[in-house]
Amino acid sequence: MQVTTYWLEHAWLGTHVEPGVAVDVADGRITAVRDGVQDPPQGAQALRGLTLPGLANAHSHAFHRALRGTVQVGSGTFWTWREVMYDVAARLTPDTYFALARAVYAEMALAGITAVGEFHYLHHAPGGVAYADPNAMGEALIAAAGEAGIRITLLDTAYLSAGFGEPPNRHQLRFSDGTADAWAERADGLKDGEHVRIGAAIHSVRAVPATELPTVAAWASARNAPLHVHLSEQTAENDACRAAHGRTPTRLLADHGVLGARTTGVHNTHLTDDDIALLGSTATGTCMCPTTERDLADGIGPAPALQAAGSPLCLGSDSHAVIDLFEEARAMELDERLRSRTRGHWTAAALLRAATADGHAALGWHEAGRLAPGALADFTTLALDTVRTAGPAPRLGAETAVFAGSAADVRHTVVGGRHVVRDGVHAAVPDAARALTEAIAALHG
Repeated sequence: MQVTTYWLEHAWLGTHVEPGVAVDVADGRITAVRDGVQDPPQGAQALRGLTLPGLANAHSHAFHRALRGTVQVGSGTFWTWREVMYDVAARLTPDTYFALARAVYAEMALAGITAVGEFHYLHHAPGGVAYADPNAMGEALIAAAGEAGIRITLLDTAYLSAGFGEPPNRHQLRFSDGTADAWAERADGLKDGEHVRIGAAIHSVRAVPATELPTVAAWASARNAPLHVHLSEQTAENDACRAAHGRTPTRLLADHGVLGARTTGVHNTHLTDDDIALLGSTATGTCMCPTTERDLADGIGPAPALQAAGSPLCLGSDSHAVIDLFEEARAMELDERLRSRTRGHWTAAALLRAATADGHAALGWHEAGRLAPGALADFTTLALDTVRTAGPAPRLGAETAVFAGSAADVRHTVVGGRHVVRDGVHAAVPDAARALTEAIAALHG
């Protein structure tokens, strides 16, 4: 068994920063963690700066990366933004989606992200016609993540209607399988692999009829797979759900067996006290996506109350207005400060846990997100000598990372013991900016 040793100048070990840590890796996992190692052992790969467990981006729509900048022209609402999104979705093919996602996932690796939860609902060809391979679009995403060197949980998404009692509109025909049973039959063709795990998603209560919800929940339960759902992102959805069902979206999901420890609600923004109690008592997770929630003017969700009730928190970049999990962590705290006019809702360590261990758990990668023997050898190193991070003592590395650092400060990313990003350059996509430019130009051209 070949062992590779990484020497970490400073390592965040979950509760504190430890100087001089040697990490042995074999077969993609950490086999030993030794502290008190002042200098790099002979033959070790030195990672200078602060090394953290790899970051988990728990909520992604890869094709939304093509909207960056474009949707900032003028003003509008979530619903006008959605029309621009539909236009981009209509242009994608398996080949162009692969090229775009490969570049997007390379951008994530450059930002220290080692696993992504891809909330995937763009299943079919224009008009809703199935590809020869019904999972061609999902397989393109899986292949893209593999080439970009990160892990992916493909959250294959049921998206069956335009609203309560409404059939899919012309834009949404590509998303729909018609029924939850047909969705499940297609999703059965997707398989776990070394870098991929298959999960399920309910797009939202407006997009999956209540009678179909148990089928999706049962599919995920039978596979012990993660189940994610957009939940109460918009007040209009809450109002429509009450009008159709006489209850909130959270209660509707609870009544149809969707909530539970393997389930994560994405956004969870506009909740009642009863909703919060339901999510907490069932240990249903919460994925906050602050940069998208503020970009779309969604509002600030009750993250402290959710966590206090028992809902684990994780983070996602969602629409990729930016791809920076340090900013997502920082924004969760700072947005809450603005809302409450008080400081210190989470420590830096708690925010890093949301970005690492709890994010991986929400995606079904329970063996990732920590620097410990037996864990997957997925970690990232943040420079402590940039204009953003220089100054604080290394023992304050967690605070520096969360409250000052950015994706631009990432120097190394290691996945499964293999260097994916070295000295700020992606090994397989050395010019990620050009790859993004070309992939997005192909859609807008």
